[in-house]
Amino acid sequence: MAPLWKQAVGSTIHCAAGDATGIIVAAAITGYFGLSMGVDIWIEYAAGFAFGLFIFQALFMKDMMGLSYGEALRQSFLPEWMSMNAMMAGMLPTMVILMSRDMRAMEATSPWFWAAMSAATLVGVVVSYPVNYWLVKNQLKHGMGTERALGKGGTAKEEVSLPAHDGHFMASMSPALPPAAAHAGHTRAALPMDMAGGGRVSGLRKAVVTLLTLLMLAVGYWLAARYGDLSMRPGTPMEAMPGMDMPGHQM
Repeated sequence: MAPLWKQAVGSTIHCAAGDATGIIVAAAITGYFGLSMGVDIWIEYAAGFAFGLFIFQALFMKDMMGLSYGEALRQSFLPEWMSMNAMMAGMLPTMVILMSRDMRAMEATSPWFWAAMSAATLVGVVVSYPVNYWLVKNQLKHGMGTERALGKGGTAKEEVSLPAHDGHFMASMSPALPPAAAHAGHTRAALPMDMAGGGRVSGLRKAVVTLLTLLMLAVGYWLAARYGDLSMRPGTPMEAMPGMDMPGHQM
């Protein structure tokens, strides 16, 4: 898991685990209350961001980051917001377009709901990967990897040449490195995760990337509005939807 692209994949999947879970839970609840899709999507956005930030980032990662919960929240807010924008940019149009084609996908009691949400999550992962790659590369977000490769929570910093000894590889490690990183058979040294490493990224660059993710979200919303129906509600008869009242259309 030491290569950067693999760490970024892990980080993106971790992002989907939090954000998409919040989105799906919210969609199941709002579907019960019969809210329109135009309202539903922003409740889902808020729920996804809350799940990702308060649980999957700050709570689950605070020990790895070596921070208090409050400090973990502060450091995680901006990268989680960027990642959430990108994730929703992929999920939003996919959900709306699929649900517009089959209203059963708006109700959590239908298998079409879970099929639509699964497809939306996959698209969200693909769309958000480049953003997560940039965040991990600049240490604004954790790179997910195995403890065997990275040590107990950390970004691989350097390769170490390991001489063979009795069939095992042994590394001469600095005392500052965590014990897990010095374990025999490991081929990389790791330093504790440094979420504050993003300090080397200028405020201007952060602002530009944040605006880029908001633009991605705006494009996702435009696609949803253009090719889907944001006014639809669960339980609305298909024939009552635009384009469904054409002669010869059969349910």
